[in-house]
Amino acid sequence: MTENNYIKIDINDLDRYFVKSELIPAICYEVNTKTVLMLAYMNKESLRKTLETGYTWFWSRSRQEYWNKGATSGHVQKVISIYADCDDDTLLVNVEQTGAACHTGSYSCFFKEIYNEEEE
Repeated sequence: MTENNYIKIDINDLDRYFVKSELIPAICYEVNTKTVLMLAYMNKESLRKTLETGYTWFWSRSRQEYWNKGATSGHVQKVISIYADCDDDTLLVNVEQTGAACHTGSYSCFFKEIYNEEEE
């Protein structure tokens, strides 16, 4: 640990994040707009690709293939930092988003409000 209270991820030792499952949830958060953009899943190889390239890579559960966010749309996510939660089973990926994050064209995948106390 350093004085900033973080541990650098060793790209050659990613097993600690995949003890419970081969897939780990990765929450993507836009650092400039302070917006939760999306939730996707990473396996060990997609996390390694993310660390190596500096751009997000995920494992598509529906297509059963690697997915480089924005590779076809141009709506890339440049990784600024990655944090693991206290149990090492969820990642928070802080990114700079280019364009929309959601496949619907919405900036964030979280646009369907289901409850708001202020509207009660």
